[in-house]
Amino acid sequence: MRHASTRCVALTVICSGLLPALAAPLQAEDWAQFRGPNASGIAAESQNPPVEFSAEKNVAWSVELGKGVACPIIADGRCFATTMIEDQKFVVLAFDAVTGKELWKKEYDVSGHKLPEITPPNEHASSTPASDGERVFVHFSTIGLLALDAKTGKELWKHPLSMPFYLMGWGPANSPIVHGENVIFNLDDDLLSYIIALDRKTGDVRWKKERPEMLGGYAVPVICKANGREDIVVAGSGKMKGYDPKTGSERWSCNSLLRTIMTTPVVQDDRIYITCQSYGDTSRVLKFALLQWRDTNQDGKLAKDELEEAFHEKFDKGDANKDGFLVDDEISAAFQSPTNMAGGGNIIQAIRGGGEGDVTKSHLVFNLDEKTPSNIASPLAFDGRLFMVKKGGISAAYNLKDGSTVWTKKRIGNFGNYYASPIAAGKLIYVPGENGNIVVLKAGPEVEVLSKNDLGDSLIATPAIANDRLYVRTLHKLLCFAKEK
Repeated sequence: MRHASTRCVALTVICSGLLPALAAPLQAEDWAQFRGPNASGIAAESQNPPVEFSAEKNVAWSVELGKGVACPIIADGRCFATTMIEDQKFVVLAFDAVTGKELWKKEYDVSGHKLPEITPPNEHASSTPASDGERVFVHFSTIGLLALDAKTGKELWKHPLSMPFYLMGWGPANSPIVHGENVIFNLDDDLLSYIIALDRKTGDVRWKKERPEMLGGYAVPVICKANGREDIVVAGSGKMKGYDPKTGSERWSCNSLLRTIMTTPVVQDDRIYITCQSYGDTSRVLKFALLQWRDTNQDGKLAKDELEEAFHEKFDKGDANKDGFLVDDEISAAFQSPTNMAGGGNIIQAIRGGGEGDVTKSHLVFNLDEKTPSNIASPLAFDGRLFMVKKGGISAAYNLKDGSTVWTKKRIGNFGNYYASPIAAGKLIYVPGENGNIVVLKAGPEVEVLSKNDLGDSLIATPAIANDRLYVRTLHKLLCFAKEK
């Protein structure tokens, strides 16, 4: 996204005959939400980002932060990040994207509220901000959605939302996007899932659509242009859905996904690509996962006190014989929609956008049952291939047109977990690992490792790329890398 103010400055400079005197680019590249433009993970304008870097090498600037796993974003020359200070304060910060100078800090005391249960590696500062250049929008579990002035940090509006609850105790990590005049926020939890659109200037509700069939998931909405229109597309339990951006009405549903969706789809042309691993096979519906994770005494049934109080009303509805326990199908009746009994498995799918109604048979372009996707790291559609990486540093790539295999199950030389998603710029693919190493690959039909860069700190957040600079939020730091001049 480029802003009108930047274009006006560029025009003035050109007309004044001062262009040769400028050393910096006239137009700044933005990475203004989770995974940048439309959550693609691609910085289209950056052609010369750094290949080799570390905590000491090619560091343009770095700052110490508290704990957080939200991704950094770049908008109109500013880098925004969030953090937590000892579970007492939620903090939003703005830095000069070039120098790292702190521009402002906005603190919220959250010590008076019981924060939701979280499971590592998640942290409370987990929602990636989004920005329109003038405002920055961010979600926090006990606060709701916030809009802050991008220049000053002044709070412009606050919209309270219900606190999310997850049966597995994962905790919130959902992130907003900006589309047109609205901020779009999708929250799929296990209590009351919905997607909502707020006026980006006022915070007024434009529309809200409940998603009662959904279980806890973390997919960020994406925009798909097809058949002369735009759809807001959200991946959730069992179903990929397209919504009207103006009204929130559901336009189509592709009922081909899995029970748990933590990855975000990517869009190229009129196709939406999603990869996902949801543990177990297609018969592993929610009740099996709950008995594994919440049945603390392993007696094969769920007692009410094994669940958070927020779920007790649902518990009572599912307890058909009123014996105080949920057993077998009672568990499914309490928590999983009878119209969406999706199970586990592995999928690599391409879905054509622009449909109407149930498009499962008409718009599912390909569906691969391969054991190569991650359960958390989203795929990358880049250079004609759908690239993915999972635990152990195992990568795979498939042809975007027909799903044919380019390569499968090839290691990239960095073991461990992968929670952050791969990103790309120029002819490079950056693959961040939880162990703090970022592997840089040369884009192409084979795995070609160019470098392995150790940052010395845990890495959960997906990095950002803008103006040939790489911005990385480790668990405790924010770093900016650039090639030596």
